[in-house]
Amino acid sequence: PGVLPVMNRTAFQLALKTAVALHCDIAAFTKWDRKNYYYPDLPKNYQISQYDLPFSRAGYLEIPAADGGTPKRVRITRVHLEEDAGKLLHSEHGGDSRVDLNRAGTPLLEIVSEPDMRSPAEAKAYLEELRLLLRYLEVSDCNMQEGSLRCDANVNIHLLRDGETVATPIVEVKNMNSFRAVERAMAYEAQRQFDDWRQTGNRLGDVPKATAGWDDAKGVTVVQRRKEDVSDYRYFPEPDLVPVVVGRDWVASVRGSLGELPAERRARLKADYALSDYDAGVLIDQSKAFADYFEEVVRTSGSAKMASNWLQQDVLRTLNERKIPIGRLPIPAASLGELIGMVNAGKLNTQSARQLFAGELARAEKPLEGAAVPICWKTEGLEQISDSDELRRTVARVLDANPQVIADYQKGKKREQVEGFARGLVMKETRGKANSSLVQQFVSEELARRAGA
Repeated sequence: PGVLPVMNRTAFQLALKTAVALHCDIAAFTKWDRKNYYYPDLPKNYQISQYDLPFSRAGYLEIPAADGGTPKRVRITRVHLEEDAGKLLHSEHGGDSRVDLNRAGTPLLEIVSEPDMRSPAEAKAYLEELRLLLRYLEVSDCNMQEGSLRCDANVNIHLLRDGETVATPIVEVKNMNSFRAVERAMAYEAQRQFDDWRQTGNRLGDVPKATAGWDDAKGVTVVQRRKEDVSDYRYFPEPDLVPVVVGRDWVASVRGSLGELPAERRARLKADYALSDYDAGVLIDQSKAFADYFEEVVRTSGSAKMASNWLQQDVLRTLNERKIPIGRLPIPAASLGELIGMVNAGKLNTQSARQLFAGELARAEKPLEGAAVPICWKTEGLEQISDSDELRRTVARVLDANPQVIADYQKGKKREQVEGFARGLVMKETRGKANSSLVQQFVSEELARRAGA
């Protein structure tokens, strides 16, 4: 109170970066407006926002299709910059309410979409893709639990009645603290509106737009108030902030600084490394740093498929168990690539490589900090046995020592299980160092030969 507002240059630059990445048209001239209302979460009783001259309009974001087909384009109405309000904390039992004003007056980027989403699942996919983009741009960490990302969902349904499309009144659902909650709230609200329409017949325009809260514990929406019209806010130009002029050179500079965006990188990973839609999606959706790590592993190892498998299994499991980002993994990407390269070259089998990986993790008491130090993998005694003659002799020796395996095979028991058991005996005999593909081949051949004899 008592301090005049000043435009936050960094906030505007980040907002502009987001709008350009969302393919929006950037206005050469933009101003701010006062939106007047009385709520306890904004003590001065007005909010600095943008009304008729936002700095961007008419963009879009493409979301991956669930079946791997053509991405769906969701239109962006506008991206504008305003100030945040506080947060109301209501008692669960209807008692007192409290106000947290820590965020009041801080910059807030609002992204408004067109009604192009046709299901709660599509809305969730849109939010996930938007969050990924914002993280790639380093505009926000998008942690919903910390208030860095919030979502209001406007919901109504269209019904075909006697050849006419009937739209139900719109309800804006708030207070959702996860994407899963958004999905659940929209599904519940759609069903509630359908039930209400069958009872009342209310259509869009019959009643004012409503704002509802989402009770995640009960799984229900609760109408809180009827929404004001634009005229109720009495917008007028904000007198304490000067307009901003955005030149073409500025927009071109921002566009040139974006780098490769998530959708582009997802398509490139599929094309360059022959990855499936699922594999490319997992690698991209973790974080930009995770995808960077993957590409460095590929450069060192020479095998994109093996690198993808290792990251999705061993690396992700380690990150989840330790609750750390990829940047703090104590195995540098080049070192993991070298380890995978030895497997790819037949010098180690996967079991031995995983043993080395786990051993190095156990020795690293703390996550990696600062510059990554290459690891010298100590492979003595773990080298893969790929000598065909030696492996054939080992297979014969193991089967000689286990005649029951031959008997089970001859009796026609499930041969895949019998062969699998025999392979396990050979791997145990070689202490896990045998070339598994050769063992599989030689066990199958030897069992068939002996059964025929």
